[in-house]
Amino acid sequence: MTLALGTKLGPYEIVSPLGAGGMGEVYRARDGRLDRDVAVKVLPASFSRDADRLHRFEQEARATAALNHPNILAIFDIGVHDQSPYVVSELLEGETLRQRLTQGSLSVRKAIDYALQISRGLAAAHEKGIVHRDLKPENIFITKDSRVKVLDFGLAKLTSPQESKSDFPTLTLQTEPGVVLGTMGYMSPEQARGRAADPRSDLFSLGTILYEMVSGKRAFHGETPADTISAILTKEPPDLSETNRSVPPGLERIVRHCIEKEPQARFQSAHDLSFDLEALSGFSGSTAAASAAVKPVAHGWRFRALLTAILVLGALAAGFLFGRRRMPGAPAFHQLTFRRGTILSARFAPDGQTVIYGASWEGRPMELFSTRADGVDSRDLDLHNAEILAISASGEMALLLDRQFGVGWDSTGKLARVSLSGGAPREMMDGAQNADWSPTGSNLAVVRQAGSKYRLEYPPGKVLYESNAWISHARVAPKAEGIAFIDHPYMGDDGGSIMFVDLSGNTRKLTGYFESAWGLAWSPSGKEIWFTAAVIGANRILQAVTLSGKHRVLLSGAGALNLEDVAHDGRVLMIHNTARRVAIGLAPGESHERDLSWLDWTNPSDISPDGKWFVFSEQAAGGGGGYSVYIRKTDGSPAIRLGEGRSWGLSPDGRWVLSSPLRKPAQLVALPIGVGEPKQLTSDSVDHEFGYWFPDGHRIAFIGSEPGRGVRTYVQDLAGGPPRAVTPEGVYAFLISPDGQLLLCGDSANSFSIYPVESGSPRPLSATFSRDVPVSWSNDGKSVYVLTRREVPAHLYRIDLATQRRERVRDFAPSDPSGMVTGVSSAILAAHANAYVYGYPRLLSDLYIVDGLN
Repeated sequence: MTLALGTKLGPYEIVSPLGAGGMGEVYRARDGRLDRDVAVKVLPASFSRDADRLHRFEQEARATAALNHPNILAIFDIGVHDQSPYVVSELLEGETLRQRLTQGSLSVRKAIDYALQISRGLAAAHEKGIVHRDLKPENIFITKDSRVKVLDFGLAKLTSPQESKSDFPTLTLQTEPGVVLGTMGYMSPEQARGRAADPRSDLFSLGTILYEMVSGKRAFHGETPADTISAILTKEPPDLSETNRSVPPGLERIVRHCIEKEPQARFQSAHDLSFDLEALSGFSGSTAAASAAVKPVAHGWRFRALLTAILVLGALAAGFLFGRRRMPGAPAFHQLTFRRGTILSARFAPDGQTVIYGASWEGRPMELFSTRADGVDSRDLDLHNAEILAISASGEMALLLDRQFGVGWDSTGKLARVSLSGGAPREMMDGAQNADWSPTGSNLAVVRQAGSKYRLEYPPGKVLYESNAWISHARVAPKAEGIAFIDHPYMGDDGGSIMFVDLSGNTRKLTGYFESAWGLAWSPSGKEIWFTAAVIGANRILQAVTLSGKHRVLLSGAGALNLEDVAHDGRVLMIHNTARRVAIGLAPGESHERDLSWLDWTNPSDISPDGKWFVFSEQAAGGGGGYSVYIRKTDGSPAIRLGEGRSWGLSPDGRWVLSSPLRKPAQLVALPIGVGEPKQLTSDSVDHEFGYWFPDGHRIAFIGSEPGRGVRTYVQDLAGGPPRAVTPEGVYAFLISPDGQLLLCGDSANSFSIYPVESGSPRPLSATFSRDVPVSWSNDGKSVYVLTRREVPAHLYRIDLATQRRERVRDFAPSDPSGMVTGVSSAILAAHANAYVYGYPRLLSDLYIVDGLN
């Protein structure tokens, strides 16, 4: 219906046409009652001929009108004129995103800003149960002051087939199963298949829009509608870095996470996406974000202590120079420790002035010390191999004794308790990771390992939360109504999200994923959870989040921060860390080792049989948000970057490196060493954590888990077919025998067995293996090389599989043991062990009290 100027629709007088499309015609109109201009969209008369459709239109319009969000077009009124329904909304001045994109791609900063505003609008709608279903640049409006408005919320599912009239038409949008929903090129795979759309479908569409804003090209586009649908279902768009070299890795990760084919692999809410975009933006204000760090998404197995960073915080420098003097409103830093070594934990005593901390100074074992908030001297408490977990209101300490590291930061020890006034610790539990006292000190919340699972219990024995990966920093709420903690989805990796679980086991995810999350405590008021985390890399900053998910930044700067505790008066106990992962190697024919570290967190994963090349990942700030895979000669020649992800193994023909990008569920990719394109080797619902080539090059073994199941070992034929589980849950492979017939596997109890690949019963190995990490199978298949677990120096042994006899081959030892070099965490050996590369992390710490935060 075309309306003449001056036409009256109730109290609205048509002033001029504004545009037309498949959803109707839009006019500028004058609302004489309120003396304002509005926009009137007149929908096709076919709406009113279908009573059910008209009823649904009214329901959707009312629901959208109730949203009242600054990033959603405000709906003022609805009505019917000459049997054509109309919608009255606020009048916007500016242009649609589609019109803006005709001028080319946007700057990264502007694209992130727009995407953040869109995601906030989506979050508000999704919370009300409204899914857009047809998000596209035409439905995004940019006002003259750069505010974003999402148009046609709730109306998209009313469109019928005959009303679709564009190159990329809006297809049938009813909600019945089997009917295709969405605009081609922006619709999600489930919409393309005619399945029901949920909020994650909108996030897929937003991912395609963000991709187009940055690259200037559509993520999914074909010459025909069928080609476009095929691209959505089966293809991945080119990396953003190929179209725009200035794209940060964190943004690439966010886009890829949005456009995963399976809904469960995407962001699970617009709130999560908003949080990650906000952190990536680094801005504050109405259109950007109140943010801090940079974002991740990822993971890996690495012993990435706390943060790779610059040694001195600019803010800390002010503390060094001026002590407690500071500018009004600026935080003040008081340094408590000055020795060379590592601090892993610290807590305020009930008096708020005494500080207890666990430290390893000058290479010695971990010990417990006491100091004062207004002093610099420390007193040895004569508690060795001990770390402080919590101090009750009555002055009883919960300790972790004899911590044993497994993979990365995943570790367990003995939970014990002892009075702050003295005495010997009383052991309570094996396999503990973390603990915290209840506010009254009458009970403990405990995180511990149970087989292949990790459990948060409160009180001990009552499971509130369980995970296949690991859990850290459990802290009981001040009123004991629940527990805040960090959930780490990748084994041994310190990346994770801030969570809350109530006493009935109802879990709430409060933040998106941080690439490094370490340190958590409740605010003095108990209304916020304070934590230190980094979106990308290791520059953790102090942040806060409420139980409703409202996020803010408390303290940021150059360097690595780790929150330990918060006093009742708001003073914060903080560790500043400098961390680096070092790789040391011996090239064939040489007699002296050399430092083969490349960036800040070099993690060697495989070496060529002749020992001339080795493969590694860079897994911290230098590697970027998605990590990076490199290959390098052991003679010290410059490294060559092969692509994004974590590296696993070098193919038998030396042409490919097995890797996995940082996505969930993680899949396996072969990266070419020479000319060629990456090959996607797996595409299923299994989460692939570690991968290994079989000697024939036609199969791979990997450690992974299917949804709802524990970690186990699988074999995948590269010719096709589903993966085949070859071990029970909780059993994972370390090595493949030279003939490809056997797997050397271990479990969470450090028991080792040899499993046949095809059929047969496993053969247990002697208990002498329990203190070792298998690193290589000998060429003749008769023995294996193992590395002593977490020792300095680390001893390399060759063990005869028939006799179990151990022969010491060599030792690996850092020249400087200080700074929590807890052991050599990885080693790769060439044939006959005549060349090798080993790696270890080094962490140096200082302890501070920070005052003046709010």
